[in-house]
Amino acid sequence: MIRLKLNPLTESATLLRRAGVVLGSVGLTALYSLLILLRALFGKLDRGIVDKYCREWSAALLRLVRANLTVRGEVPDFGDGRRYIIMCTHASHYDIPVSFVSLPGSIRMLAKKELFSIPLLGQAMRAAEFPSVDRSNRNRAVRDLEKARDMMESGIVLWAAPEGTRSPDGKLLPFKKGCFHLALDTEAVIVPVAIRGIHQVLPARTWQINLGQPVDVRVGQPLDVAGRSKQDLPEIMAEVRIRLEDLLGDGEAE
Repeated sequence: MIRLKLNPLTESATLLRRAGVVLGSVGLTALYSLLILLRALFGKLDRGIVDKYCREWSAALLRLVRANLTVRGEVPDFGDGRRYIIMCTHASHYDIPVSFVSLPGSIRMLAKKELFSIPLLGQAMRAAEFPSVDRSNRNRAVRDLEKARDMMESGIVLWAAPEGTRSPDGKLLPFKKGCFHLALDTEAVIVPVAIRGIHQVLPARTWQINLGQPVDVRVGQPLDVAGRSKQDLPEIMAEVRIRLEDLLGDGEAE
């Protein structure tokens, strides 16, 4: 078990502090996006630099809200040559920064295509190898899947939220099939990750920010779907759901 204490004090942020967190988060995101774009422009951007920037950006965001992180469970060896997809619970915008800080490897979020239209951020995500799969366009989806598979074979670990949207209370919402199709198409190893308490930091669809919240990251037993077929999709989805529910339960992950 790894404990990453940033600040144990828990409190509800004042209006002024909330404004500071929001402005600080926007500023940090713009700064690191600009750093990535400048390095890309001068041909000095590589995967190691992106990994470093992602973790620095994430740690800075979490310091703004004084999150108190604990990581439990055994993290797989992401450098063993297999393709990996982290399937994570999704109850806050902070799920991704928490994952970057808590887990090793070259993690890249499987992003919604709308994010790539955001100035600075969208261009930086493309330069930093953040993939998107557009299944509304079959030809584009095939190209996106081929690109995602190539990225995974080169060492990228994909991060995806099977719920598709943020849970308001930290409980699992119904799963969408997209990331499970991707796991089957790329013959990946699914790593279930549950983040407990994160919904209290910034509850979904609110501007209420709570400082110093305890956040418990729990890594579950991986599920290798290599050799499985589309007919196995319901079984795979059910198994991942069971593992995430177990991780979200009261018992500690081993």
